[in-house]
Amino acid sequence: MNTFKLVSSYKPDGDQPRAIETLVEGLKEGKRDQTLLGVTGSGKTFAVANVIERVQRPTLVIAHNKTLAAQLASEYREFFPDAAVHYFVSYYDYYQPEAYVPVTDTYIEKEAMVNEDIERLRHAATQALLTRKDVIVVASVSCIYGLGSPVEYQKVNLKLTADEPMTRATLTRKLIAIYFERTTGDLSPGTFRALGSTIEIMPASERVIYRVDLTGGKIAKIEEIDAMTRELGHKHDAVFIFPARQYVTPKDVVDAALADMEKELKDRLKQLNDSGKILEAERLKRRTRQDITMIREFGYCNGIENYSRHFDRRKPGEPPYTLLSYFPKDFLTVIDESHVTIPQIGGMYAGDRSRKDTLVEHGFRLPSAVDNRPLTFAEFEARVGQKIYTSATPGKYEAEHSGKPVEMVIRPTGLIDPEIIVRPIVSLPAQAGSTGFEGQVRDFIAEVEAVTKHGGRSMVTVLTKKMAEDLTTFLDEKKIKARYVHSDVKTIERIETLTEFRRGTFDVLVGVNLLREGLDLPEVEMVAIMDADKEGFLRSETSLIQTIGRAARNVHGRVILYADNMTGSMERAIGETNRRRAIQLAYNKKHKITPKTIQKRISDIMGDIEKNRRRAVVQLATEDISAFGGDPKKAIAEKRRQMHAAADELDFETAALLRDEIHELEKELKRTKQPKK
Repeated sequence: MNTFKLVSSYKPDGDQPRAIETLVEGLKEGKRDQTLLGVTGSGKTFAVANVIERVQRPTLVIAHNKTLAAQLASEYREFFPDAAVHYFVSYYDYYQPEAYVPVTDTYIEKEAMVNEDIERLRHAATQALLTRKDVIVVASVSCIYGLGSPVEYQKVNLKLTADEPMTRATLTRKLIAIYFERTTGDLSPGTFRALGSTIEIMPASERVIYRVDLTGGKIAKIEEIDAMTRELGHKHDAVFIFPARQYVTPKDVVDAALADMEKELKDRLKQLNDSGKILEAERLKRRTRQDITMIREFGYCNGIENYSRHFDRRKPGEPPYTLLSYFPKDFLTVIDESHVTIPQIGGMYAGDRSRKDTLVEHGFRLPSAVDNRPLTFAEFEARVGQKIYTSATPGKYEAEHSGKPVEMVIRPTGLIDPEIIVRPIVSLPAQAGSTGFEGQVRDFIAEVEAVTKHGGRSMVTVLTKKMAEDLTTFLDEKKIKARYVHSDVKTIERIETLTEFRRGTFDVLVGVNLLREGLDLPEVEMVAIMDADKEGFLRSETSLIQTIGRAARNVHGRVILYADNMTGSMERAIGETNRRRAIQLAYNKKHKITPKTIQKRISDIMGDIEKNRRRAVVQLATEDISAFGGDPKKAIAEKRRQMHAAADELDFETAALLRDEIHELEKELKRTKQPKK
């Protein structure tokens, strides 16, 4: 029987044992909602992992972005090396949804780039849920979007058994019936090829090849082959091959769906014509009939998901199948950074519905397209059972549903929440165009110089991108090395900036809202918050506490709030921080703990991304070819192996860089094949 067994060199410490016990007891008592309030560095993921081991239940962990989900999946894989820990996010590297802007009469066609590795990981997650009990799926909010029926998906899986009667033609038909594509070239997930009396299959969820020997009208043997090295692995008595698509529809259902689409089109055309919308009716008729023809002939059309209600045999308004449909009834849901993730889940439906209604109104889609949608928040709540919310700053929803949170304020490391100092903005004498911004900057510069003198770093948050850029320019003019980051700075550039900041290439990092959740910069001794009394999203109690937490990994950490007025948000943030400081100080005194700044390798921020960016990709291509005796093919094969290994580790940035190197190697291979003039 598959079970969860936690592997770690650490034992629960500080507040962790009490928190774990309280959460486990709450689950046993049937509590539907519980909140784990854990400060930065208190070990929330480790505590939840202990809860999972205690209750032994399949678990869905929802994070608010792909990067955080990947980090969590990696952590849970380390804690549960023998369990099935999977990663489920949107498989689009790039996604532009279909839309229509009536004001400018602009139709925007759907444009998407599918990431093959993420699609494979999605298949692996759904298959694990249908075959095992020890499953943890770490997902983004894509888990509430439409997915094929788990019943149909499981119903048509193909079991191949040694000595089973089977011909090459029969197996070929069976594979095509579950959406595998035949190829004569290299295999990729969801494809197969026939070689004499054998058929080689690469499942949609794995990067291995199953070679099925069909000698003598039966399955003589099933061998596993490494997809990269072609080395022979295990021999199998039986293997399960799941469909290559997560949308699986039997032929009789397809026929019924097409009939329904024809009827819906007829009814909708009558409505549009009766309303005098001749252009819209003509547009809808042309597009829908073309789609119906494509589906009838080829089983597919672009935008087929807009007809999912008919293929799923759902009634109008009925919610779609989602990843949640694949979980057993007793699964546990953990909502990470719930103060951000809960509102995100709640906001998905309305935005999608507004866009779809516009498309339907102007004849781009049938009315049933609105049922290709994410779950409403009420539908989400109805489909998950017991939930644990984790956050350093739980929101109103968590408080209303779970009551008093289970707290983890004590850090086993002994680190204390930073000291908070409030200073007036110190406005300069009235001048033309003066905003008072200059005064707080003058004071901040004096503080920065003191911190920089003994090798520390400083961070400052402002309210707008323009202010971040202007402040950086002003600091540079004062001979203070500074850089800014905000949402217009590309992801890779942002990572490089943070790495150089940690190394001491510059001393002050200026930002807007990017300096909250997810930044781990232990070198930071001082955080300054400009205009802290300007109430709003960026200066709410939650935002202030999260920003204050950026100084909680350094023993010298302190925070300066520049404000002329004490707002309610400031009072609550300061009060909560001081409460946590008092608890940690008492714990340290009792246990004779001397806090130390967290030591973290600087390469952790960049990881393998930095290694791959140190040299130009073109130069790498030349060096790689030389390393393989001048054979570009061998270099490409090795890079492909590294790329897939990086994807398996959920390091998609490194995988993307390796992909670029492969492209350069392929160009070099093509060049060397050209005849010399």
